[in-house]
Amino acid sequence: MAMEVTQILLNAQAVDGTVRKHAEENLKQFQEQNLPIFLLSLAGELANDEKPAESRKLAGLILKNALDAKEHHRKIELMQRWLSLDQPVKAQIKAFLLKTLTSPALDARSTASQVIAKVAGIELPHKQWPELIEALLSNTHQVVAHTKQATLETLGYICEEVSSEVIDQSEVNKILTAVVQGMNASESNNDVRLAATRALYNALGFAQANFSNDMERDYIMRVVCEATISPELRIRQAAFECLVAISSTYYEKLAPYIHDIFNITAKAIKEDEEPVALQAIEFWSSICDEETDILEEYGGDFTGDSDIPCFNFVKQALPALVPLLLETLQKQEEDQDQDEGAWNIAMAGGTCLGLVARTVCDDIVPLVMPFIEENITKPDWRQREAATYAFGSILEGPSADKLMPLVNVGLNFMLNALMTDPNNHVKDTTAWTLGRIFEFLHGSTLDTTVITAANCQQIIKVLLHSMNDVPNVAEKACGALYFLAQGYEDAELSSPLTPNFQDIIQALLNMTHRPDAGESRLRTAAYETLNEVVRCSTDETASMVLHLVPVIMNELNQTFAAPNISSEERERQNELQGLLCGCLQVIIQKLGSSEPTRSLFLQTADQMMTLFLRVFGSKSATAHEEAMLAIGSLAYSAGPDFAKYMQDFYRYLEMGLQDFEDYRVCAITVGVVEDLCRALEGNILPYCDGIMTQLLKNLSSNQLHRSVKPPIFSCFGDIALAIGENFEKYLVYAMPMLQGAAELSVRTSTDDDEDMIEYTNTLRNGILEAYSGIFQGFKGSTKIQLLMPYAPHVLQFVDSLFMGKDMDEHVSKTAIGVLGDLADTLGSTAGPLIQQSVSSRDFLNECLSSDDHLIKESAEWAKLAINKAISF
Repeated sequence: MAMEVTQILLNAQAVDGTVRKHAEENLKQFQEQNLPIFLLSLAGELANDEKPAESRKLAGLILKNALDAKEHHRKIELMQRWLSLDQPVKAQIKAFLLKTLTSPALDARSTASQVIAKVAGIELPHKQWPELIEALLSNTHQVVAHTKQATLETLGYICEEVSSEVIDQSEVNKILTAVVQGMNASESNNDVRLAATRALYNALGFAQANFSNDMERDYIMRVVCEATISPELRIRQAAFECLVAISSTYYEKLAPYIHDIFNITAKAIKEDEEPVALQAIEFWSSICDEETDILEEYGGDFTGDSDIPCFNFVKQALPALVPLLLETLQKQEEDQDQDEGAWNIAMAGGTCLGLVARTVCDDIVPLVMPFIEENITKPDWRQREAATYAFGSILEGPSADKLMPLVNVGLNFMLNALMTDPNNHVKDTTAWTLGRIFEFLHGSTLDTTVITAANCQQIIKVLLHSMNDVPNVAEKACGALYFLAQGYEDAELSSPLTPNFQDIIQALLNMTHRPDAGESRLRTAAYETLNEVVRCSTDETASMVLHLVPVIMNELNQTFAAPNISSEERERQNELQGLLCGCLQVIIQKLGSSEPTRSLFLQTADQMMTLFLRVFGSKSATAHEEAMLAIGSLAYSAGPDFAKYMQDFYRYLEMGLQDFEDYRVCAITVGVVEDLCRALEGNILPYCDGIMTQLLKNLSSNQLHRSVKPPIFSCFGDIALAIGENFEKYLVYAMPMLQGAAELSVRTSTDDDEDMIEYTNTLRNGILEAYSGIFQGFKGSTKIQLLMPYAPHVLQFVDSLFMGKDMDEHVSKTAIGVLGDLADTLGSTAGPLIQQSVSSRDFLNECLSSDDHLIKESAEWAKLAINKAISF
């Protein structure tokens, strides 16, 4: 029996804080005391056309939030909670929701559409609510347009919510028929046609069988193409969004339509309004992505049995496509250089041009160079900026041989333009283009580089000058300097930056203190570039890097000086703390890598550690991450001497391991535990009970993000390596956890889900690294017999991985290493087990003949260990 909730819902939106808070508490109490009636009352409110729009809207929102959440663990809880409700109550709620689709109120219909999809997302995979799709399809024959519109919207949301295996092909066919009919030009109601077009976008993933049928595919493509010329802008935009989705989902089916699609997209890019033109450009960007991926995967060697051949649509369209894109570059907006989130036709066109360059490589250069030469010196800033943007966009893809003569001619012009052009747009794009030149045509991997001893000093002078320019230009000049420095990262003895090193460092520090450093990411860019300059520096400038330590420490210390500041200032302060900790981490890594400077900078380690611990007093996850990373680097550099900080640091380490909400902090803290194990070795033992307890808790939790779990397993191995046979007391907890995860990782069906394949391999690698560390940690111990009960499972795990044939190179290397570690540690005791293992023969032989020298190296070592173990 539904209850009256209208007034409570209205009060929950009241201006008066007391009234609002009281209403919110009432709603919470109602939900906790009688969830089924609470949900039923909300559904009844949403379905009742006589109720106020405000109460209906909130009822729908609360209902939706009762079914779904962003956090995975909470989402699972809400699904289970819904499934456990009594069937009659759920049936009433669903009836109210379906009834709401016929409401004249748009907000109520739209909310009901979303809630129905959430319920469908829970029930359909469990074979519940089987009548839903048929009930919705019967609505599409309604004369009332708003019911038809809401129903099509609902079908679209359902397709977004559930996977394609959940709905039978016969129902998929009916959904697509209803959707495509709704899109047809004969549909007079634009709201219906728009809802249908958006629904098709969500339903495309279900249409594999339909796209494999020539007649059905032709019909769908015809209706989509017709919708791109609808008089209604929103329909045209939605139709082009469908074409973009089709280009990536069904690239291999596009050949018969590509000529017509080019004409449609070309017309839209030239003549249509911006939202439509942007999608038309996006179609070609998507085609570029598809063809680049295919070319990278197959290397251009296509045979008749290749899964997806490359049709070279971009190459075929090149003579017409490039002029079309060049034309868009002159449609800039006046203030786009000031707006960090700006996105317009000119920017989309330039991005697409860059993707075309990556796809067709050298072929693009002769088509773009005349445009650059014609416009680069024009009095109109738009033409100069467009020419510069075109130049910068084609620098990735074409060969250095093709580009180098052009860049050598253009470099001085660019440097001069950055100094003297009167327009900030032009200077902004020029600095960005110089950054691209240094990124792709400068560095030790190239036979010839654009930077020479003759022009290097001039380049540095211009960049340092531009770092005093307006924020957006200065930020791009910073980026150019970043890539200039990166090109010298392999310079062992001397770097052309050395004579200007102090000036560069000072200029970057000055940038961070500019009053406008908060604009255009300027402060962040300055510190990122400072880090790169330090990272790529040589021993010649080590003393200058050493002098930087007290400067950055003083900056960090000053961030703690103002306790009573606004929340906005506090946010800026936390961001600055993160940047400064990041900077100190890079300095620690640089100075800690060679002995003379290591001992000198470690004299400041006490002060540094005090500052890092103070950062944990802030509420900023980013600052915590950077402080943790810096402490990990300090531990690595300080080695056993880091032990004196452990007592003060341990509570923050524990806090980091417990931080499920900001899981990146947790992941980084796990990495710091690994650094501590390497640095302290056996001295980590007093803290291991607490660390292992927390790590085991983390693995058992369904609240922690899954990406943190593989590094935790790996961390077991580091702890075992550090404390050796003292790991004995953790075996009884760690080994069953590893065994369960190993079995799960073998059973997991990854299909073609690339993310799942990557995660499964990462998980397997973490488990194997744990085993490896545990075996190595016990080597030579009198307690190796404690590992024998676990040896059969480890061998079985490696056998399963080998027979599954779906592990990547990294896993192969670690797996063959584990085989060697097991044989090396357990020796002849495990000889008979090893001989029975498939891995010790077939997997070993496969790895011995591998082209990957690291796998081969590991296999050769494993072979020696195995032969020794089985020869007794």
